[in-house]
Amino acid sequence: MPTNLNYVIDQVGKDKGIDRKVIIDALEQAVLTASRKKYGHQGEIEVHYNEEIGEVELFQFKQVVDEISTSETEISLEEARELDSEVQVGDSLGVKLNTDFGRIGAQTAKQVIIQKVRDAERENIYNEFKDRKGDLVSGTVQRMEKGNLYVNIGRAEAVLLGKEQIPGEVHRQGERIRAYILDIQKNAKGPQIFLSRTHPAFLIKLFEMEVPEISEGIIKAISAAREPGERAKISVYSSSRDVDPVGACVGMKGSRVQNVVQELRGERIDIIPWAQDQAKYVCSALAPAKISRVYIDEENRHMEVVVADDQLSLAIGKKGQNVRLASKLTGWKIDIKSESKMDKISGEIFEVFKSLPYIGDVGSRILYNEGFRSINELSEVDPEELARVLEIEKEKAVEIVERALQLMKPEGKEDKAPIGIQTDREPEQDPVDRMEGVGEKLAEMLKTHGFHIIQDILKTDVEKLSSLQGIGVKRAERLIHSAKHYIESSKNE
Repeated sequence: MPTNLNYVIDQVGKDKGIDRKVIIDALEQAVLTASRKKYGHQGEIEVHYNEEIGEVELFQFKQVVDEISTSETEISLEEARELDSEVQVGDSLGVKLNTDFGRIGAQTAKQVIIQKVRDAERENIYNEFKDRKGDLVSGTVQRMEKGNLYVNIGRAEAVLLGKEQIPGEVHRQGERIRAYILDIQKNAKGPQIFLSRTHPAFLIKLFEMEVPEISEGIIKAISAAREPGERAKISVYSSSRDVDPVGACVGMKGSRVQNVVQELRGERIDIIPWAQDQAKYVCSALAPAKISRVYIDEENRHMEVVVADDQLSLAIGKKGQNVRLASKLTGWKIDIKSESKMDKISGEIFEVFKSLPYIGDVGSRILYNEGFRSINELSEVDPEELARVLEIEKEKAVEIVERALQLMKPEGKEDKAPIGIQTDREPEQDPVDRMEGVGEKLAEMLKTHGFHIIQDILKTDVEKLSSLQGIGVKRAERLIHSAKHYIESSKNE
């Protein structure tokens, strides 16, 4: 071992960014491991790093005795007093050992030190990056393997998987790139840092860099939605009336947004003003299309958006891109219909509603504007709620609901009896649209997959039902629960 290790320890610590104590611990462990190869496992051996002389000292503790029976663990009193004049029989005395372990011992010590330093370096890198998830980072492309890019980001190497790269982007070795830290994982080979250039948050972070008002907290980026390499939308909000959030993000002559566009290799970006009024927010998100009117279903976060016929293709976008991004950005399910189609649909619905007692042209329009789209929905409404909406007596509302129930009967079946009157019908044979939460669209979709009556729902399970397009696990559970509830309610009538 070198006679003075202080300089080596300081230099390694500086180069690797490792604490001095960690390196000293590694040295002591290395010397102890090597000593076991030379001196065996007999006796108590301790290692200590002497800071003053910069040397690792090795001691073997032996018992002081009058007469030695084994030299491995005992030392005579006479020999012991040459080392310490005050030692007594029965004491334990540390005898300094030679740390020249030869070639094999030195190689063993070297391997231990390298492993300890490497482990410490990995731990330092993990600790440095574990709290940086969600940050932007710049690095240099080191190599490309199987479509993945390995990027040097300083003291660590990160990986940009193929699926996290912008489609059509080509990178070269040595190129500087910027990316979003997606995840940091700790494994046996050390920390693995995963990057992304397709994540919506990457867009937000780029705007934070380009727009000082965002980093200062005056403007807040609410959300973002992207189809990487093609188009993106970002919604922004200003806490100051004097600051236009969209204008600030665009910058003078579009300089700020252009910097972001260049980083994203030409991705078109729509900057949307966020609004507390969700209808207004969705209309802005569908820009550049002009919206005529909006119908809202807050419970299911569903909006029905009506546009002029010449605005329909603009609102939907190429291959549905515009409406798809708007839906991701706002978190609302959006259905877009043209005015001509909506007028046709609404006209048909008005005629159906007018067939009910006490509902004329005005009442039909009121019901339509309140979100009612079918007789089925009217048959399930609470009479008191209906009376409030139409501003009529409760008795008339009860008649409307009962008539709606009668109109809902399938062909060849008897009319459903008014509330409170028992019948001999079998509720299991009733059509699925009698169930709570099943409208015309859902009923039609269920029927196309063989679910015509409530008994069909009861016979299936959540797994099979949730596999249908547009029906997830939770909705499947609700449908089965609704079917059971319908049967129980029918038997109690």
